[in-house]
Amino acid sequence: MVKGPPQPSLPLRPLLPPQVSMQYNPGWNGSSVNLLHVRAVGSNDTLHYVWSSIGAPAVLLVVTEGTSSALRVNWTQLLSPTPDGAIWIEPAGSVVYSTAVVFTKVPPRDVAPPLWVFYPTYDLSDFSWDSVNRTLNHTALTAEFVGGPATDPSGSFSNGSLAFRVTAYETSGRDETLPSLLHTANSSKVEFVLAGAAPRGNSSWFALEVATVEEAGVVQRLRLARSIDDEYTPTIFEVSAGRALGSTLSFLQWKATAYGSQAPKREDSIQCHSGSLKAANWTLPRSSIVLAYFGEGVGSTYTINAVNISFGGEDGNIYEEKRYLSWSALLGFGQPPKDTFSPLVISIMAVALGTPMVLLVVGSCVVLFAQGKRYTEYEPIN
Repeated sequence: MVKGPPQPSLPLRPLLPPQVSMQYNPGWNGSSVNLLHVRAVGSNDTLHYVWSSIGAPAVLLVVTEGTSSALRVNWTQLLSPTPDGAIWIEPAGSVVYSTAVVFTKVPPRDVAPPLWVFYPTYDLSDFSWDSVNRTLNHTALTAEFVGGPATDPSGSFSNGSLAFRVTAYETSGRDETLPSLLHTANSSKVEFVLAGAAPRGNSSWFALEVATVEEAGVVQRLRLARSIDDEYTPTIFEVSAGRALGSTLSFLQWKATAYGSQAPKREDSIQCHSGSLKAANWTLPRSSIVLAYFGEGVGSTYTINAVNISFGGEDGNIYEEKRYLSWSALLGFGQPPKDTFSPLVISIMAVALGTPMVLLVVGSCVVLFAQGKRYTEYEPIN
């Protein structure tokens, strides 16, 4: 592991559930742009998730000590061509750790033989977005960013849309719908949804480029975990997690599957492939909240990495037939949630391993008893 400057330790979350609230465009009455502040207050720390579709869609994650930290936004500066410094946390000395995740591009491809065809990429910073306030649910702690290309010469989005659905959590648990992600109170979920958009080829599939911004000296790694337990996500045995490794940790975690239905079942599963995590050698798209918080020199003073997550098999027919794609990921602070063997799987393993042992013991007893009985009935010859 590469060592960087010492980082303050991340406060432990309390046993009591945090108080979670959502606020739309705090300090501004307009709805032409979207900024959603999710604030989770624990016993001795506060988690801030700042979601926005100003520029490329992004989320800023900040953890602070104490329960009184607050988000501040200078809206005039944020909406100007130079937004750096427009977003900050008060008191500044309470910030323990901060990072950001940016959803940059959707590159469509055609995998029809004999050659792959690469179509122009959808740059998400060029999309226009509906007001999130119409989808904000303070009880369920959910919201939805829905948009489409500002200009669409091909008409691919004439009957379609692209969305990022956000869910915050107050307690640990597991989602009821597939892929049944395991979550904690330290995490939030984002669901990438492509609905109704026309594919550009006969065997098209899509990808999502995700970039992360980390403080200097923090090492990022992408790890793949495998399990023999697929009870909660049938036929899916892989979980990927991008982690920031240091004395403070954050993560972005997902299962290796997407789905082609609003009410997903196992047969609606779409293959999900993750590329390698690479240092971004391009200029970060102008995501205003990233520049507003980290500053104009974010590309030189912070570490930026990116990964491509693609959806679809070699035939690419699932999206073409369903015209629907959803992929879910979990992001948050601390260690990513880890699935353990479920009671059902443990019971099955106990039966599978225990039955042969019982049969072996019973069989041995029968053989010994039969041998003993034969020897006792033997009459020696005088």
